[in-house]
Amino acid sequence: MISFDNTEIAFKYKSTKDLKRAYTMFKLVGKSWLVQFGKFMVPIAFKLRLPINGIIKATIFKQFCGGETIDNCDDTIKTLHENNVGTILDYSVEGKTDEKDFDFTRDEILATIEKANGNKGIPFSVFKVTGLSRHALLEKLNDEKAEPSALEKAEFARVVNRINDICKHAHDSKVPIFIDAEESWIQETLDRVVESMMAKYNKEQCIVYNTFQMYRHDRLQHIKEGIEKAKREGYKFGGKVVRGAYMEKERERAAEMEYPSPIQPDKISTDIDFNAAIKLMVEEIEHCALCCGTHNEDSSHMLVNLMDEKNIAKDDKRIYFAQLLGMSDNISFNLAYHGYQVAKYVPYGPVKEVMPYLLRRADENTSVAGQTGRELNLISREWKRRKLLK
Repeated sequence: MISFDNTEIAFKYKSTKDLKRAYTMFKLVGKSWLVQFGKFMVPIAFKLRLPINGIIKATIFKQFCGGETIDNCDDTIKTLHENNVGTILDYSVEGKTDEKDFDFTRDEILATIEKANGNKGIPFSVFKVTGLSRHALLEKLNDEKAEPSALEKAEFARVVNRINDICKHAHDSKVPIFIDAEESWIQETLDRVVESMMAKYNKEQCIVYNTFQMYRHDRLQHIKEGIEKAKREGYKFGGKVVRGAYMEKERERAAEMEYPSPIQPDKISTDIDFNAAIKLMVEEIEHCALCCGTHNEDSSHMLVNLMDEKNIAKDDKRIYFAQLLGMSDNISFNLAYHGYQVAKYVPYGPVKEVMPYLLRRADENTSVAGQTGRELNLISREWKRRKLLK
């Protein structure tokens, strides 16, 4: 049994100064009033051009991001690789509405594939479709009753072309790529496109992965149907399985617009479906490739045990574990130490542009039961261990 309590392995790559900064960071994001205040004040501060860039860069940005550019991430990539953990470069700029911005984002994602090509420290690339398209367009196309105009159809064709450019380059470079999940009211549109890319580029091996948020009660069945379709049509099914990131927003919108909530009734139901999805994909591993994206120790242990039961090698590249940079190092580095395939999402981009991502991370650490406490406890234990060695 792998122990996720080994803080020496978990924080080997961090200096004592880094540990202290991380401790302070988690102390701050553990205060919900401070996070809410930050969500309100930070955008105002940027609009007023107040000099907060340096403060953010030295604190929350340094904890959760690799840098402002791809090349700024080199030190993070090197450090992770030295500890057998891969990097997933994630250009975390969102909320754009201009075609030039969408083309720029496509080119940036293509650059992450170039960076990954032949680099053993970067096993995947990733992108969000909302970085390549207007959110409102995706939402309209998700509505079966809405009829898009000729201009909207042409606009969506450009979106699909951008996605195809990325997936083709990933295929030609043999760099697998994750396409992140988003809100339920645009996800069906995304699923249709991602499925078409899987059918096109996953013939020989799994290049294109869809992402499944298991806080939705319909996702387990969706995965089952997706695997069966892939088997019938002769391509590999790629799935990144996560618990999800938009639950409160989903519930609020469903209540406000008076439609049935797509969200599981409780966390236990989410956990059950998450674990069931992992088991299903391991059982179908000859037809699948799986990324288990979780900060949950029980689910990580479960997948380790499943691999052992099925005699799947620890270094089988069809099964990866993934966590976010700056979080759950006890899972990432202990798994990697024992020979499993592990990667960290490493977000990057200009400080101002990645603030929506950073505020979500702060929100997550505040709202997920026990998340901040676990991080603080682990850091404290490692700090004490190092003091005893002096």
